[in-house]
Amino acid sequence: MASAPFSAHYWSAVEAISPKDARAVQNERLQEQLAYLAAHSAFYRTKFAEHGVDVTKVRTVEDLADLPFTEKQELRDSLVAAPPLGNHVAADHADIVQIQASSGTTGSPSYVGLTRSDIDVWCELGARALYANGFRPGDRLLHGFGMSKGFVGGIPVVQMAQYMGIVDIPIGAEAGADRLLRVQADQRPSALIGTPNFLAHLAEQAPSIVGLPAHELGVRAISVGGEPGGGLPAVRNKLETLWGATSREMLGGTDIACIYWGECEAGDGMHFLSPDLMIAELIDPDTDELIEPVEGAQGELVYTALRRQASPLLRFRTRDHVVVTGTDCACGRTGYKVRCIGRTDDMLIVRGINLFPSAVKQLVSELAPATTGEMRIRADFEGHSTQRPLPLVVEHADGLTAEQQSELRTAIEQRVRSALNVKTVVDLVPDGTLKRPDHVKVVLIERVNS
Repeated sequence: MASAPFSAHYWSAVEAISPKDARAVQNERLQEQLAYLAAHSAFYRTKFAEHGVDVTKVRTVEDLADLPFTEKQELRDSLVAAPPLGNHVAADHADIVQIQASSGTTGSPSYVGLTRSDIDVWCELGARALYANGFRPGDRLLHGFGMSKGFVGGIPVVQMAQYMGIVDIPIGAEAGADRLLRVQADQRPSALIGTPNFLAHLAEQAPSIVGLPAHELGVRAISVGGEPGGGLPAVRNKLETLWGATSREMLGGTDIACIYWGECEAGDGMHFLSPDLMIAELIDPDTDELIEPVEGAQGELVYTALRRQASPLLRFRTRDHVVVTGTDCACGRTGYKVRCIGRTDDMLIVRGINLFPSAVKQLVSELAPATTGEMRIRADFEGHSTQRPLPLVVEHADGLTAEQQSELRTAIEQRVRSALNVKTVVDLVPDGTLKRPDHVKVVLIERVNS
């Protein structure tokens, strides 16, 4: 377990340091990390040579803009060329004590090696985010992420909880709603973690499985992530009403760490919490130009790891598309805040309009209880662009008359057209038609033959 939290408000004092001091720490550690890459990473030595990079001339975070990005496909190619951990592994295999894998929902899994020091860094990053979410030493945590297949939401979250002095109950989403809810009813853990859609589904099953509504099962704080949407008002309100608990969002990813953004009690975006352990850049995904992270700015997150040994990455493009929701906060944390609104590679272009599936889901969810909140975009076109109206499949609540269904269909189409300037064709289906989430991420786009 780590040392006691810095204060009642923060896990680490770093969360509240001034931007000037944060940048000074980053500049120093960036130089150290670049020297490490040049000495230990065959992947980056080759990349530096190809792009004419002299790492000794990179002195500040601002100098990163002249360095090349690291793309996901490059890592996949590296893994194929030099299994098991690729040419980008930068630590002796004898020092690697753990290997994690992505869930593989957008391609082959990414395997990431960790040294003992890397695990400590992952735990520290996660502790800051989960503490901001409301988790506290002494809590018991019901684990609603998947535990199998090396999934990054499994063992790493257990390690983070133990690092914080939290008792993790590692049942895992693949055990099913029945087992998870019976453990919750028996053990009454005060904290709960998982994807937002799965945790909502879990709560809805509580009365039939354990004979009690979820809000009577003792949960105080919920942390959600693994898919966009946990910060949407309709999704959050549903979770908090069902469980009678606070619901806060976090964000991370396999390639850099498990969890490293965390939402505080203000509930209006996830803070960047760790300038001493990573650098986060915001770029325009079309032009690759840097974007200043001011309120309202949108872009793609790009990360550089600091203090990383086994699989350190430089300017890694995440394809996570975020909007900056604020640059200061009443909680005292100084890292800017974001909300993830999708992925740049999940974005659709409908008659020239950029559209993220999570934006459509928000509009559908706001029409509850007439809708269940479950919806899918049934993409009947190749790629990410179409000139035709967008097909939506939306679940309606039980008991609606034919006339009410017709009114709901019209309301959804008008609502999406008004809010997003996109024309849709809505197919209403009964409650329970669409597959409910398990431990994997909900995919809001279903591909069909065009």
